[in-house]
Amino acid sequence: MASVVSAHDFLRGKTTLVTGVTGFIGKVFVEKILRVQPDIKKLYVLIRAPNSYLAKQRFHNEVIGKDLFKVLRDKLGAEFGSFISKKVIVVAGDVSLDNFGIKDENMKNQIMEELDIIVRTAASTTFNER
Repeated sequence: MASVVSAHDFLRGKTTLVTGVTGFIGKVFVEKILRVQPDIKKLYVLIRAPNSYLAKQRFHNEVIGKDLFKVLRDKLGAEFGSFISKKVIVVAGDVSLDNFGIKDENMKNQIMEELDIIVRTAASTTFNER
Protein backbone atom coordinates (compact mmCIF):
# COMPACT_ATOMS: atom_id res chain seq x y z
CA MET A 1 0.00 0.00 0.00
CA ALA A 2 1.34 3.44 -0.95
CA SER A 3 2.15 5.84 1.86
CA VAL A 4 0.44 9.19 2.07
CA VAL A 5 2.76 12.18 1.73
CA SER A 6 1.70 15.69 2.67
CA ALA A 7 1.90 18.44 0.06
CA HIS A 8 4.45 20.14 2.32
CA ASP A 9 6.73 17.09 2.25
CA PHE A 10 6.06 16.38 -1.42
CA LEU A 11 7.25 19.85 -2.49
CA ARG A 12 10.48 19.79 -0.44
CA GLY A 13 13.46 19.89 -2.81
CA LYS A 14 11.28 20.01 -5.92
CA THR A 15 11.44 22.38 -8.87
CA THR A 16 8.06 23.65 -9.99
CA LEU A 17 6.80 25.66 -12.96
CA VAL A 18 3.75 27.79 -12.17
CA THR A 19 1.58 29.44 -14.82
CA GLY A 20 -1.01 32.14 -14.23
CA VAL A 21 1.06 33.70 -11.47
CA THR A 22 -0.35 37.21 -11.93
CA GLY A 23 -3.90 35.94 -11.39
CA PHE A 24 -5.60 35.58 -8.01
CA ILE A 25 -5.04 31.83 -7.56
CA GLY A 26 -1.49 32.00 -8.93
CA LYS A 27 -0.46 34.73 -6.48
CA VAL A 28 -1.98 32.88 -3.54
CA PHE A 29 -0.29 29.63 -4.60
CA VAL A 30 3.16 31.22 -4.96
CA GLU A 31 2.89 33.06 -1.64
CA LYS A 32 1.71 29.97 0.22
CA ILE A 33 4.44 27.74 -1.20
CA LEU A 34 7.19 30.23 -0.42
CA ARG A 35 5.84 30.83 3.08
CA VAL A 36 5.14 27.25 4.22
CA GLN A 37 7.71 25.32 2.17
CA PRO A 38 10.88 27.41 2.01
CA ASP A 39 12.77 24.20 1.16
CA ILE A 40 11.26 24.07 -2.31
CA LYS A 41 14.24 23.93 -4.64
CA LYS A 42 13.05 26.41 -7.25
CA LEU A 43 9.89 28.05 -8.59
CA TYR A 44 9.84 28.95 -12.26
CA VAL A 45 7.02 31.46 -12.73
CA LEU A 46 5.76 31.92 -16.27
CA ILE A 47 4.65 35.51 -16.85
CA ARG A 48 2.96 36.62 -20.07
CA ALA A 49 5.38 39.18 -21.48
CA PRO A 50 7.40 39.71 -24.68
CA ASN A 51 10.76 39.68 -22.84
CA SER A 52 12.35 38.82 -19.49
CA TYR A 53 12.69 42.45 -18.38
CA LEU A 54 8.94 43.09 -18.70
CA ALA A 55 8.16 39.70 -17.14
CA LYS A 56 10.28 40.55 -14.09
CA GLN A 57 8.67 43.96 -13.86
CA ARG A 58 5.18 42.40 -13.93
CA PHE A 59 6.22 39.86 -11.29
CA HIS A 60 7.46 42.56 -8.93
CA ASN A 61 4.50 44.90 -9.54
CA GLU A 62 1.65 42.41 -9.76
CA VAL A 63 2.79 39.58 -7.51
CA ILE A 64 5.40 40.11 -4.78
CA GLY A 65 4.65 43.81 -4.49
CA LYS A 66 1.13 43.06 -3.27
CA ASP A 67 -0.05 43.06 0.36
CA LEU A 68 -0.53 39.29 0.09
CA PHE A 69 3.24 38.93 0.56
CA LYS A 70 3.30 41.06 3.74
CA VAL A 71 3.44 38.04 6.09
CA LEU A 72 6.37 36.54 4.19
CA ARG A 73 8.05 39.96 3.91
CA ASP A 74 7.69 40.48 7.69
CA LYS A 75 8.85 36.93 8.45
CA LEU A 76 12.01 37.23 6.34
CA GLY A 77 12.71 40.92 6.92
CA ALA A 78 15.82 42.10 5.13
CA GLU A 79 16.31 38.60 3.65
CA PHE A 80 13.05 38.77 1.62
CA GLY A 81 14.70 40.00 -1.59
CA SER A 82 17.52 37.49 -1.53
CA PHE A 83 15.11 34.64 -0.69
CA ILE A 84 12.92 35.53 -3.68
CA SER A 85 15.98 35.86 -5.93
CA LYS A 86 17.28 32.47 -4.81
CA LYS A 87 13.98 30.58 -5.11
CA VAL A 88 12.05 32.26 -7.95
CA ILE A 89 13.03 32.35 -11.62
CA VAL A 90 10.80 34.62 -13.71
CA VAL A 91 10.26 33.34 -17.24
CA ALA A 92 8.73 35.35 -20.07
CA GLY A 93 6.25 33.35 -22.09
CA ASP A 94 2.64 32.58 -22.88
CA VAL A 95 0.74 29.37 -22.09
CA SER A 96 -1.25 29.64 -25.32
CA LEU A 97 1.89 29.14 -27.45
CA ASP A 98 4.02 26.09 -28.20
CA ASN A 99 6.64 25.45 -25.52
CA PHE A 100 4.83 28.04 -23.38
CA GLY A 101 6.16 30.72 -25.72
CA ILE A 102 9.59 30.57 -24.08
CA LYS A 103 11.98 32.10 -26.62
CA ASP A 104 15.21 31.67 -24.64
CA GLU A 105 16.48 28.21 -25.66
CA ASN A 106 18.89 28.00 -22.71
CA MET A 107 16.07 28.77 -20.27
CA LYS A 108 13.78 26.24 -21.95
CA ASN A 109 16.46 23.54 -21.71
CA GLN A 110 17.24 24.41 -18.09
CA ILE A 111 13.58 24.15 -17.14
CA MET A 112 13.18 20.82 -18.92
CA GLU A 113 16.21 19.36 -17.13
CA GLU A 114 15.20 20.53 -13.64
CA LEU A 115 11.41 20.41 -13.67
CA ASP A 116 9.53 18.09 -11.32
CA ILE A 117 6.03 19.63 -11.26
CA ILE A 118 3.86 21.94 -13.36
CA VAL A 119 1.05 23.85 -11.64
CA ARG A 120 -1.34 25.50 -14.07
CA THR A 121 -3.35 28.35 -12.62
CA ALA A 122 -3.61 30.27 -15.90
CA ALA A 123 -7.13 30.91 -17.10
CA SER A 124 -8.99 33.06 -19.55
CA THR A 125 -10.83 36.03 -18.14
CA THR A 126 -12.82 36.56 -21.33
CA PHE A 127 -16.30 35.42 -20.35
CA ASN A 128 -17.72 35.34 -23.88
CA GLU A 129 -15.26 32.76 -25.27
CA ARG A 130 -16.63 30.27 -27.77
